[in-house]
Amino acid sequence: MRIVAGLRLGQLGAVTPDLPIPWLQNASPRSRWLVGVSGGADSVALLHLLVQGGLRKLVVCHLDHRLRGRASTEDGRFVQRLAASLGLPIEMQRVEVARLARDRGESLETAARWARHEFFAACAKRHHCRRVVLAHHADDQAETVLWNLLRGSHGLKGMREMQEIATASATRLELHRPLLGLRRADLRAWLTARHLRWREDASNGETATVRNRLRLEAIPLLSAIAGRDASAMLARAAATAEEPREILAWALDHARVLDPQGRLHLPAMRLLPPPLQRAAIAHFLQAHGVPEIDRALVARAVCLLDPAGPPAVNLPGGARLRRREARVFVEKSVAL
Repeated sequence: MRIVAGLRLGQLGAVTPDLPIPWLQNASPRSRWLVGVSGGADSVALLHLLVQGGLRKLVVCHLDHRLRGRASTEDGRFVQRLAASLGLPIEMQRVEVARLARDRGESLETAARWARHEFFAACAKRHHCRRVVLAHHADDQAETVLWNLLRGSHGLKGMREMQEIATASATRLELHRPLLGLRRADLRAWLTARHLRWREDASNGETATVRNRLRLEAIPLLSAIAGRDASAMLARAAATAEEPREILAWALDHARVLDPQGRLHLPAMRLLPPPLQRAAIAHFLQAHGVPEIDRALVARAVCLLDPAGPPAVNLPGGARLRRREARVFVEKSVAL
């Protein structure tokens, strides 16, 4: 891990213009926002862009996953100094993600996501703010779409600019991703043009994880085969899928499949055609923060609509989807 500083402006030539972020036009500067900052280029650029965009009531949130030893500690110190230089408060926490993954029987990526959501939930309670701004960009979107397709996800699934989730501690969060329309190279060029520093994770160049292999091997190969930028194509596909997803959300809202407590109402569910039943269940699981939703999981969950079917279905992370008294709801596991 090393600190990377941007080149002097004379070395780069013309200063990179401000990056277009339509999300900022609707983001209230009077509201408080939690901002996830790892210390890498993407999150550092996000933080500077938010400050430049006029948002001042920001809380920097840094979770140390303890996966790289001393380098992880240095990441935290870098983010502390960055927050102090901008006059922003900071929340920091350490979680042994490798141990958490073993205890929960999950992949490192799933355990890390669970830990981040619980960390943000704790920050949300302390600061009375459930809005979290994240630095995912178009290249992250492309990797997400490709991986979801490969693992058999329910439909073409990417990340959304705004997504509501429920954490294991029953805190509802709003996840905001204003950089989905920007490329990784754009963000680094923007930092470089302004001589702004970030932390470079050497493991990003290794092929030890699925994400890295998709970024370093699969997507470049697809680009070579197609003769065009595969990342841009995948990100565009995710954006195109948003319109039918909005139509689907409208249809589900009018179907009134949720009771006043937010549980699936079985009599209403049974009136829907099978494709809409599957969509309603997938949407319900996603809203409750269930990870790794694929076609097989949705198919098992549909069996709960049958009174003669099983009363519960196991979910990733140890939770269960349970049927009781004509309702279906997520029964959370006890946190370790």
